[in-house]
Order: sequence, then C-alpha cells, then structure tokens
Amino acid sequence: MSADPPRPVPLLQRQGALVAAVSLGGVLGALARWGLGLAFPTPHDAFPTTTLLINVVGCLLMGVLVVLVAEVRTAPPIVRPFLGVGVLGGFTTFSTFAVDAQTLLAAGHLGTALGYLAATVLGSVGAAWLGLVVARAAAGGAR
Repeated sequence: MSADPPRPVPLLQRQGALVAAVSLGGVLGALARWGLGLAFPTPHDAFPTTTLLINVVGCLLMGVLVVLVAEVRTAPPIVRPFLGVGVLGGFTTFSTFAVDAQTLLAAGHLGTALGYLAATVLGSVGAAWLGLVVARAAAGGAR
C-alpha cells in the first residue's frame, strides 16, 4: 500500500499566506516609523531629518536583506516578502518624502527642499549599495 503523493497547495491559499505576511510586516514597519516620528518630530517647514534617516536606514537594511536571503542563505519563500516588502516597505516612507519636499517648496524653502531631495535620493541609493557591500564582506568570512 503506497501513500498518496502530496497535493499542491492551491494558488489562492498560497497568495493568502503571502498577503498576510506582507500585511503583518507592513504593520510592524509602519508602527516603527510612526514611533520614530513621535519620538523625533520635525517642526513645520524644517528639514525632515527623521524621514530622511528612516528612508536611508531602511534602504541600508534592504541591501543587507538582499544579501542574506538571496546570496548567503536559502530563506523560506515567505521571508523576503515579509521583511522586504512588508517590514521595510512599511518602515520606509517615500510618499512622505515627496509630500515633505512639496511642502518645503510651497513654503518657499527652495534650498532646503533641494537639499532634502538630494540627500534622500543619494543617501538612500548609497545606503542600499553600502548594505550590499557590507553584508557581502561580512558573509565572505562566514561562508
């Protein structure tokens, strides 16, 4: 008597688990961002330092995450969407970045707005690259 082969998990059930993981991660990331915004509020029309740091740190962590789950270890398929799309997607806030820049421009703070735009774009891309490089270097000794 042989056992029946395992039946494939239906697409909707797999998608439901993925949506739940991304949603839970998004809630956790957004709560962390909200907490930092409360702890370090930005005065109206001032340079949005907290949002800048949230986005830069989130991009740094995304670089590290990519290396850890794609190059160093084989992670379960749900890990990358949970942490990358969910937690870090909920933590970073590029929509707030856009609104902050528009608010600064509308208030006549052209220099501050341009500095914020440049610092966010260059800082975020640079941080993602740095996260990749540092994680690869650290993993090189661990492999």
